[in-house]
Order: sequence, then structure tokens, then C-alpha cells
Amino acid sequence: MFDIGVNLTSSQFSRDRDEVVARAHEAGVNGLLLTGTNSHESEEAWQLAQRLTGCWSTAGVHPHDSSSWGQDVEERIHKLARQPEVVAIGECGLDFNRNFSTPAEQEAAFNAQLALAAELSMPVFMHCRDAHSRFLELLDPWLDKLPGGVLHCFTGTREEMQACVDRGLYIGITGWVCDERRGLELRELLPYIPAERLMIETDAPYLLPRDMTPKPKSRRNEPAFVGHILAQIAHWRSVEAPWLGSVTDNNVKTLFNITF
Repeated sequence: MFDIGVNLTSSQFSRDRDEVVARAHEAGVNGLLLTGTNSHESEEAWQLAQRLTGCWSTAGVHPHDSSSWGQDVEERIHKLARQPEVVAIGECGLDFNRNFSTPAEQEAAFNAQLALAAELSMPVFMHCRDAHSRFLELLDPWLDKLPGGVLHCFTGTREEMQACVDRGLYIGITGWVCDERRGLELRELLPYIPAERLMIETDAPYLLPRDMTPKPKSRRNEPAFVGHILAQIAHWRSVEAPWLGSVTDNNVKTLFNITF
């Protein structure tokens, strides 16, 4: 099993990062992709990926932090992206739900990171919330210049999912799908995601699956719990979890060009 979305730089892991990764490996997780969300955390994620077994990282600027984008940040991301442990540009994209950065700032940073990924022939690790149409408008001109991409933590509609799959994107599914309040629509579209376009992630420390029993006292999500998410997705797709895990692992190897 491979967890494509781990925010290991989060302060929630400040006391036990090594133990978190060790618990994941003990639970059968053989790879983690550590998410970079701004220049500083991208640097931290890369340093952790260098030090910890079975870890890789992304380098990019999240839409929330798009106001920080500038030449200096771009140069730092470019430098990081050339490191062997860094396998994708991102987390980049659009988030018009909160607009912590203005839509114009988000669009400029997203477009610049797509250009960087195209220049370096790297896949993109993307975020989209309440911005589907504009997201595709900005992405489409770059698709034939990119080796691929994944829309991480997908929570959209079946139509939005299909539009992404039709463009050759991978779909990242988190423990959101285990939420009996908010995840039912996502659960219903699971069987329509082609297995060869599916990836599994925790987005730890966020999005602890609500149907886990017993729940950890900390209420903190960990990459060790990706197996629970995989098992639930397999159940709702009416397939065997080991088979689905093998397929999604192969998807990771294909997109990020890594071996684990």
C-alpha cells in the first residue's frame, strides 16, 4: 500500500514523526508521498524524504499560499524539484471555497507551477475545491506537455470526476469517503472511477475516517490507517482489497516513476 498524501510537516506530528512512519510500515504501508504546500514546507518535506525510509515528497505552493508566489519562491521550488526524492510539483491548484489567496493570485501560481512541471517533465499533484471549470481551463493547455497528474483528495461530483479521468488524470480518494455525513455522494461514484486511475491517501493528520473503531484517542489521522481506507473503498467497489492495493500501487509507480 502507498499513501500519496501525508502532511508529515504538520505540527501535529512534531513529537513523533519517526514513530508515525514506523507505524505505517508496520501496518503494511510500503511508501509515503510527503506533501509540500509552500516553499518552506516543501523544503522540510524533502528533508524528511531524504532521511526516512520509503518516503518521497512533492514541491509546490498550495492555493491557500498562492499570495507568496514570486521569483524567489519559484527558484526555490525549481531547485527542490531537481532532487531525486521530489517526484511531483504541487500541491498546486485552485481553492475558491475559502480564498485565503485571491483567485487571481491562485491562478497565477497554478499556471506558473504547471509551466514548471512541463519544463521539468514532472507530474503534478493538484488541489481543486469549488473551482472545477476554471481549474480545467487553466490545466487543459498544459496537458500534452505534462507526464501526468493526480487530483488529490477528490470530493467532487461524478461529472467532475469523469472530466478529470477523460483527461488522463488520476483520482486521489481519502477517508472523506468513510464519512456517513459528507462522503455518501463520493461513495456512490467510487465504482465509476477506473481502477487504473485510482490512488489512495490519508491526507494525514486530517480527515480521520469516521467509521474507524476504535478511533485513536488523539483523533489524528496517520498513514498507518490507509489500509482501512483501501479496505472500505474495495468493499464499496465490490472487489478484493489486495487486488485493488496492487493496482493502485502500480498507478503510483507509473505516475511518479518510483520503485518501492
